[in-house]
Amino acid sequence: MNFGGHEVVYSYPQSRIVMLPVPYDETSTWIRGADKGPDAIFKASVNLEFYDIETGTEVHKNGIFTLDPVVEKSSPEALTEEVRKRVKQLLDEQKFPVIVGGNHTVSIGAFYAFSEKYRDLSILQLDAHSDLRNEYEGSALNHACVMARAREKAHIVQVGIRSMSAEEASEAGWENIYPAHELIRDNSLYLKAAASLKEKVYVTIDMDVFDPSLVPSTGTPEPGGPDYSDLMNFLRHVADKRNIVGFDVVELCPSDANHTPDFVAAKVIYQFLSYIFSGGRQ
Repeated sequence: MNFGGHEVVYSYPQSRIVMLPVPYDETSTWIRGADKGPDAIFKASVNLEFYDIETGTEVHKNGIFTLDPVVEKSSPEALTEEVRKRVKQLLDEQKFPVIVGGNHTVSIGAFYAFSEKYRDLSILQLDAHSDLRNEYEGSALNHACVMARAREKAHIVQVGIRSMSAEEASEAGWENIYPAHELIRDNSLYLKAAASLKEKVYVTIDMDVFDPSLVPSTGTPEPGGPDYSDLMNFLRHVADKRNIVGFDVVELCPSDANHTPDFVAAKVIYQFLSYIFSGGRQ
């Protein structure tokens, strides 16, 4: 299934925006099911209204094409390299990549591709967890190690964090971490976070950044998260002030009992694209 269903049908050459689904769940450590996330998001996306009331735009008219999924599961290393190659090809062909996971390991290959392309890159993480472990369960490419790999390649800024180990805390770059409890007390910290970003920004959005009252369907739900409006207002501000070069949405573990999180993830994708391609600096 493609993002948007029969209402969003463009050929690859017509499309500025390209969705790359990566249904990968092999490094998950608690609730399984992130490999079903891309399909659930695409199924929910057919229920979007493709006129965005906030920006007054129809971003799909830039062309949105959904690629065949990355199905490499033999090892985290092989998966990372396959994602890196696929994203690099999109960048070489001047497409705007949106990677749809899958658990957070899928982002690492994208980090590698974007950091090869852009030297002045920031990676902005929206997440409940800092993901700064150098290794977890025997792998440096575990979903708990994502931002440790990111900071090896680019400047990182972390927003919405409310869970980390003592080891991570001792090695964290606190000047670029904006914990959820501080953001809730002082909304102006979102502006400070945006100001700390370099000109070109890749955004990785773990769906557990949202409070689980809105998005319970994640691999590691964590209470105390920001709400939808605060985070989307922040992303609109970042899109206005910086050049967003790509993003991913990961860690949705869909449930048959509640399809709201699937729709929220689809809405995040389309709303963020609307910001990027309307008032943003694309």
